[in-house]
Amino acid sequence: MLPPSGDQFEIAAGGYRAVITESGGALRLLEHQGRPLVDGFGEDEMSGGGRGQQLVPWPNRTRDGRYSFEGSDHQLPLTEPKRTNASHGLARWVAWSVEEHTPHSVSLQYRLMAQTGYPWTLDLHVVYDLSADGLTVTQTATNMSGARAPYAVGAHPYLCVGDGPVDGLELTFPGSTRYLVDAERLLPEGSEPVDGTEYDFRVSRPLRGTVLNDTFTDLARDERDVATATLLDPASGRGVSLWVDAKYPCLLLYTADDVPATARRSLAIEPMSAPPDALNSGTDLVVLEPAGEAGDEHSGCWGIRAVD
Repeated sequence: MLPPSGDQFEIAAGGYRAVITESGGALRLLEHQGRPLVDGFGEDEMSGGGRGQQLVPWPNRTRDGRYSFEGSDHQLPLTEPKRTNASHGLARWVAWSVEEHTPHSVSLQYRLMAQTGYPWTLDLHVVYDLSADGLTVTQTATNMSGARAPYAVGAHPYLCVGDGPVDGLELTFPGSTRYLVDAERLLPEGSEPVDGTEYDFRVSRPLRGTVLNDTFTDLARDERDVATATLLDPASGRGVSLWVDAKYPCLLLYTADDVPATARRSLAIEPMSAPPDALNSGTDLVVLEPAGEAGDEHSGCWGIRAVD
């Protein structure tokens, strides 16, 4: 019998172990020395709440599933019907194929065919690689069409330290600006600095009861242009960090308070190359040039490591 998420691809190195699934190219499990670093899902389960999935060719929400690009109007399927939005792209549930599988890495690919609402063909690749430095994920898209294509990418890992809840954990987070959204549809309607608000975690402090389903930008970065978020248990000194390279200008924090079964059990920290509704706003939206031309490919890296 095939698991709900399809074939399972295990990799290991440097004390880390991960399992990636055929369905959605999802990160189902990641642990270090037997300690879970992500709140994933069981082999006998489907991914719930987007856990570990690839979010392409757009992350988060598109208002009414409608957008215009270079003079043409498009209508996407409304995959979040209760809010009348198109959510998290077109590759979350498709079967990704193995390109290469070694003891410490796996490369998966999927050809996203032109379709109603997104009439461009993209070759999608994701590489998961483990080393003593943790997990590195490389997401790549290549435009195979003869026309320019709008594109954005994200991922949906839930980070954990222990069994939860997250309230006693300390968060260090690089976001300086928070996108404001309406309460009903969670669509953007402006932005504001985090200074003086409950959303400022640039200096480490406990999460306590802060409810989060928010996208942040203007990320503080190191000399390598890498931004890092860290979730830490102050009692044990153990934690987990997620980092993103310059191709991801946004990070979303989500405590899942609206999902009673998993509320505040872990903290989703979602790498995103563009904010919600980027297909309409154009903010940070990537435009892939036609196949064979310079700029027909986009590739970015993010990763997760243990803090001990």
